[in-house]
Amino acid sequence: MAIVVAVATAFVCSAQVDTQLSQYWALPSYYNPAAIGRTDYLHIMGGTRLQWVGIPNAPTAFLASADMPVKIGKKRIGVGVVFQQESIGLFSNLNAGAQVAYKQKLLGGVLSIGLQVGIFDQNFKGSKVYIPDDDEFHQDTDDAIPRNDLHGTAFDMNVGVYYTHKWFWAGVSATHVMEPTVSLNTDEGSDEAMYETQAGRMFYFMGGSNIPIKNTLFEIQPSFMVRSDFKSVQPEVTARVRYNKFLSGGVAYRYKDAVSVQLGAEFKNFFVGYNYDYPTSAISKASSGSHEVFVGYNVKLNLGDKNKNKHKSIRIM
Repeated sequence: MAIVVAVATAFVCSAQVDTQLSQYWALPSYYNPAAIGRTDYLHIMGGTRLQWVGIPNAPTAFLASADMPVKIGKKRIGVGVVFQQESIGLFSNLNAGAQVAYKQKLLGGVLSIGLQVGIFDQNFKGSKVYIPDDDEFHQDTDDAIPRNDLHGTAFDMNVGVYYTHKWFWAGVSATHVMEPTVSLNTDEGSDEAMYETQAGRMFYFMGGSNIPIKNTLFEIQPSFMVRSDFKSVQPEVTARVRYNKFLSGGVAYRYKDAVSVQLGAEFKNFFVGYNYDYPTSAISKASSGSHEVFVGYNVKLNLGDKNKNKHKSIRIM
């Protein structure tokens, strides 16, 4: 509890507020707004992540997105929306944004430049703060620990570049570019904010490929993602195998954090994926692991001419 309340102090604190997804390849547009409108489908995705099961007030997140390609004259762009709600201890964060991506054919593939604008909304349940009488580090009268419910909203922006080719895909992006500062106020409408938090800027580099195994119905789907705030770096790698464009499974490793098992199935235009993380850090003494589920649906769009640069999307298992 002390860790949770310490974030809401009278000075600006920076925090990483992006949900940590092991199935990042299934929803790349969450991290990179340029990864929208990649195929001739309206793509709808929703999912949830239960982090560190067994630890009270551990992070839980819900995510939803929708994106599609749009033709304006002879140009093709991508449009989309994304929503994320996450609860961490006494904090509740909400991110919602509209996305647009400009696309240009390049070197046999498609280069996409994307922008996301929206809000970063935060709540803090100060009314649920509990400080034991024998706490040697915190006092019940400490003004740095809010005892009222607080709320604030700030403008937020993400940017990214994404390249797709029939053999691979890759992208770089930055979330919370302006590092929005949220002024937390009580519902009574106080004009002066005693508490502030800041969404820290985060950079992502991800990529992957589909590699068909000759004369079989199998495909190998390797992928990776590296995240960094230039103070720390966390890489992760994933190796998946897909059979007959229907069933898939694989394993993943996040550096000094977790190993994962991933399973998935695709039937017609429906998709479902499951991931289990087992922690490799000391947190394994308190948690049995993390669970992640995604469900998706694709609706075919008629854009007039055939997409000559379409690729086998890792996002659709």
